[in-house]
Amino acid sequence: MSEAPPYQPPSVWSWKKDGNGGRFASINRPVAGATHERELPVGRHPLQLYSLATPNGVKVTVMLEELLEAGHEGAEYDAWLVRIDAGEQFGSGFVGINPNSKIPALLDRSGPEPLRVFESGAILLHLAEKFGGAFLPAGGAARAECLSWLFWQMGSAPFLGGGFGHFYAYAPEKIEYAIDRYAMEVKRQLDVLDRRLAESPFLAGADYTIADMAVWPWYGTLVKGQLYGAGEFLQVQDYRHVLRWTDAIAQRPAVRRGRIVNRSWGQPASQLLERHQASDFDTRTQDKLAPAAG
Repeated sequence: MSEAPPYQPPSVWSWKKDGNGGRFASINRPVAGATHERELPVGRHPLQLYSLATPNGVKVTVMLEELLEAGHEGAEYDAWLVRIDAGEQFGSGFVGINPNSKIPALLDRSGPEPLRVFESGAILLHLAEKFGGAFLPAGGAARAECLSWLFWQMGSAPFLGGGFGHFYAYAPEKIEYAIDRYAMEVKRQLDVLDRRLAESPFLAGADYTIADMAVWPWYGTLVKGQLYGAGEFLQVQDYRHVLRWTDAIAQRPAVRRGRIVNRSWGQPASQLLERHQASDFDTRTQDKLAPAAG
């Protein structure tokens, strides 16, 4: 039986609804905008978050929990689950907050007019500035370092998620060139982080900042072998300074809370589908809501 000829791109690309996207074919499309009418729920707090506990979503729930831990009562929030595998991010209400149809999206109702903020890095920066520069150095080298690492994550993580993660874990066929290309880049990124954290407790310097909150859900999860099942493949144990930093952050009470908000997989005790008040962590995780065995 002869092998299929090598793929040659056509002169003009066309969307094959059942053939493009592999695992995500049902929700991927080449156009923007809403696919259906769906209003978003609104809770009682000024901050309304619409999200899912992917690494990008965890950044924001960690930040909100850190603000509350630090005593910023105005950071109370409602967190609503957006099931992206079901296409809920294409509802008209969500698209009205984030025209890019990606989680997380924040509606800040604390002012005279509701303010939409989308893209996780923009949300972190908005919240830091809103609460008097919380977790954001005021100026000088520390601020420049913090913002540099924040935007490093924005530019680097697509190579980890959309590049390595897609081709290693999700693509319908394993393509050696693509996996090698992105594995090399991810290991280079881990080395960048490891070298920085060899000389500094946190990414911006001595203090924990929004830069750490942005990077940790992606690269901290990766070096613990919890992302894409790729720990052994990438030999993540070699990045010992990243591991030290990862473990230190994971022990923070606010991080422990924030990482389970809007989580809909894993152990039932690690799933808090919606968060509307602090007591939800004690009363509303899935292990507490699950019906008792008969």
